[in-house]
Amino acid sequence: MKQYLDLVQNVLDNGVKKQNRTGTPTLSCFAEHYRVDLSKGFPLLTTKKVYFRSVILELLWYLRGEDHIRWLRDENDCHIWDAWADDDGYVGPIYPTLWRRFPSLSSADGHSYPGKGSAEETSWAYDEYDQVQRAIDMLKTNPNSRRIVVSAWHPGVLDEMRLPPCHVMYIFNVSDGRLNCHLTQRSGDIALGIPFNLACYSALTMAIAGETGLTPGHFSHTIVDAHIYENHIEGLKKQLKREPRPLPRLTIRSKPLDQLEFSDFELTGYNPHDPIRFPVAV
Repeated sequence: MKQYLDLVQNVLDNGVKKQNRTGTPTLSCFAEHYRVDLSKGFPLLTTKKVYFRSVILELLWYLRGEDHIRWLRDENDCHIWDAWADDDGYVGPIYPTLWRRFPSLSSADGHSYPGKGSAEETSWAYDEYDQVQRAIDMLKTNPNSRRIVVSAWHPGVLDEMRLPPCHVMYIFNVSDGRLNCHLTQRSGDIALGIPFNLACYSALTMAIAGETGLTPGHFSHTIVDAHIYENHIEGLKKQLKREPRPLPRLTIRSKPLDQLEFSDFELTGYNPHDPIRFPVAV
């Protein structure tokens, strides 16, 4: 996919060397952006093999609202989150929890903001808020809204997370019956993470388009710190020498989002080059 290869080349050519928490230096560029038209094919990279099963299982895990990886690891033999989980599989309130059970405040009198009255006047309790369902409801009832936002960043619970979210917010936008999605990512590992993020959020957009009666439009992606780890450089240079092949097609069975299973996603025409192994920086 040309957009991805252009991103790789730009960071290799213009990235600034930076240190980071992992101990492996990166080449980093600020605020990189690309977009893809989902009508042209499903954006699963062809210049290396990307493991489609893992992409979709990760997406389905996000939609489960859990704070552990047992469904991924034990029930589906998918280990992409093992490095960030404790021995019990706990990862804390990251994407699944914040997407489906975002911590909020509620009160006995129906108010949702503690500024309404003093602490002595109002009894407050923690509640949970399903951001994904709200987005679906808004797309069905008010598709022209500019407020169809899902946030994965909650400063109040960062200390409870094994890995603070990298892709922090996505916004849906409808234009002429087409569902577009823009993802904002605070930090992006170009070799390993970005190919998964690209495919995962594109599949999410397609699935929600199916549920809401819309046509998939564009996936747009901004990466605030777009970086390449030094031990990924040679692998990415190898990837740049490969000729992109035609994109595959993805068909998703039409059913409510919460009922989707891996078998509902059918990928056809995927003919990638061989995998390229990149070490994970934890």
